[in-house]
Amino acid sequence: MASLVGIWITGVLIDKWLRALTLASTVLFGLAVLALGAGGVSAAVIYSAAAIWGVGFGGVSTLFQTAIAKTAGPSADVAQSMLVTAWNIAIAGGGVIGGLLLDGPSIGAFPPVVVALLAATWLAAWSARKHGFPPHG
Repeated sequence: MASLVGIWITGVLIDKWLRALTLASTVLFGLAVLALGAGGVSAAVIYSAAAIWGVGFGGVSTLFQTAIAKTAGPSADVAQSMLVTAWNIAIAGGGVIGGLLLDGPSIGAFPPVVVALLAATWLAAWSARKHGFPPHG
């Protein structure tokens, strides 16, 4: 249900706030991870974190597709194919890294690793003002 809220928010605001929504989604995802890492045994924390995660993650594919299509211009079809490939590699890589973390340091390693990856993501989106999120035109 929370993802549907995220999709709705994205649909309503994406034309004017593409970069801000991308940054906000990354922050929401990070907050959910931190909440689960800090108090993931409480049902209230788990449900709240899942809702925050859903809102943040719900519209993320639309945000990425829109940003890459606007950036690529006439090469949008090729860029979309590259995005799908990168997304699938990231999902597979996440599974491999998650398995290695579970086999090694354990579940407690997830929050710092995920937050570090999200920090890198946020910095990339923040620094991509000109080229990754071109102004309307």
